[in-house]
Amino acid sequence: MTTKQQYPHQLTTPGDREIRIERVFDAPRDVVWKAYTDPALIPEWWGPHGFTTEVVEMDVRTGGRWRFVCKNPDGSETGFRGAYREVVAPERIAQTFEWDGMPGYVSMEVATFEDLGDKTKVTTVSTFFVKEDRDGMLGSGMEGGMAQTYERLDALLERLRA
Repeated sequence: MTTKQQYPHQLTTPGDREIRIERVFDAPRDVVWKAYTDPALIPEWWGPHGFTTEVVEMDVRTGGRWRFVCKNPDGSETGFRGAYREVVAPERIAQTFEWDGMPGYVSMEVATFEDLGDKTKVTTVSTFFVKEDRDGMLGSGMEGGMAQTYERLDALLERLRA
């Protein structure tokens, strides 16, 4: 299944428990990797427009943990957390992902960073325990929020390249 709305990314559901997202960013791989792994940069792009993100914990190494808290424009907060299962700079991050909005529903995310010269293709595959968990995440509005997050990342990458 592919989404109907047009975004610069491609979201597919290749299996009953997976969400696959591909996106090409207009920046070299080392710059994209830095944006994904530098705790000082995460608040500049992580979350939809109008949200602010606090990095509570971010130990980007195999065995490390992460936790981000996003403040919505209305003042409410929601958190995200996980553990890094594998970090291979600048090629791959495998981590668990749990959203406070669906506590106890942990997915496994693997992001790969493909060097395309002046551009970088990031492919993220999220695997859920059961189809209903995957469908719950798709139904949460995550794709629209992710699209806005990627727009914010585009702006940061442009600034970092300058």
